[in-house]
Amino acid sequence: MSFINICRDNTDPFYRYKMPALQSKTEGRGNGIKTLISNLSEVARALGRPPAYVIKYFGYELGTQTSMDDAADRYLVNGAHDTNELQDSLDGFINKFVLCASCKNPETEIEVKGKDNLERDCKACGKISPIEPKHKLYSYIVKNPPTSKKGKKAATATANVVGGGKSISDIAQDSSNGDASAAQTNGGDEDDDILAKKFNQEAAQLETVVVKDEDWSVDMSEEAIAARARELEGLNLNETESKVNELGEWLLKESEDSKEDLPTDVDIYKRISELEIIDQPETVQVLAQVLFDDEIATQIEPHAGLLSKLINGDEEFEKAFLGGLERFFGLEQPELIPRIPAVLHILYDKEVISEETIIAWGSKVSKKYVAKDISKKVRKAAKPFVKWLQEADEESDEE
Repeated sequence: MSFINICRDNTDPFYRYKMPALQSKTEGRGNGIKTLISNLSEVARALGRPPAYVIKYFGYELGTQTSMDDAADRYLVNGAHDTNELQDSLDGFINKFVLCASCKNPETEIEVKGKDNLERDCKACGKISPIEPKHKLYSYIVKNPPTSKKGKKAATATANVVGGGKSISDIAQDSSNGDASAAQTNGGDEDDDILAKKFNQEAAQLETVVVKDEDWSVDMSEEAIAARARELEGLNLNETESKVNELGEWLLKESEDSKEDLPTDVDIYKRISELEIIDQPETVQVLAQVLFDDEIATQIEPHAGLLSKLINGDEEFEKAFLGGLERFFGLEQPELIPRIPAVLHILYDKEVISEETIIAWGSKVSKKYVAKDISKKVRKAAKPFVKWLQEADEESDEE
């Protein structure tokens, strides 16, 4: 399962707060078609909100009916809805009902104050911020307030996949509470007994597990879970992301070290093969960010062969490459944004990116790679070429 930043405006790969990416599929046909969000309960748990709030929000935002069955873990939205559309809608829910208005941290709880006033209580910075009452979900939450959870900890992705939902701090708290209650039960005069029990517990945890033939076992003690959780919490980048970053750093270093003898496409392809990331869309995303400079309009054609070989007509790779260009133009070279139509034209002429993908990309703003306002600027600049493609497509259909 892939994880993404809870606040997608924050593109820092080391951002601590993560959640599973939404997974959806359509069911039925005709007027009875519906979209099933298969992992909504996991996403809601990562956000620290009841699944009902999220599914209701989708219904209000998309203007359609929703249904839920908590026991069966089934959450449906009437109609056919793209996963990206639902993910963008979820961003709105996160901004309005999860993130702290002050520090933008998702460690918040919704509290009902007075008769019908909703507030977000941030456990990170201590700020209490009101929730906008105009949204329809506001009334639903007032009528169905969240269950109070004392000592609620950070809702990170790690907390949801390790130890059955227990975070590291929860396990530590449980352990300390257990020691304290034991001391109160036995009394101060029985310290020796307490120490003996503690010694026996530690000795039991150190026992060697004997594996015979094909038998296997995993240490599921809370201490072992806590240790594995600490390792996972420190691993913010998976192996693929690490290798892709290594490719980007290598290209940048080669560019800085020698302006005349830059790596050839063959060298780059060999490096990608060595890192075993040929089949990863993130590879072409990074190439879009580091392969070009302010002469990008003249640099695409020499690399068209390499890019075509890596992308190979795969829509996911095409979108990743366009996402990398969004970051290149929007974040690194904003002064080059007016050249986007020319760049898209070259990519289209050289058959690096398909007409359908360019039209779909240019027709909808996305926050997947850059902030929404930057995405709007990039697509606005691309609009003349996208419009030209659409008109040419319409003329072809008429003929």
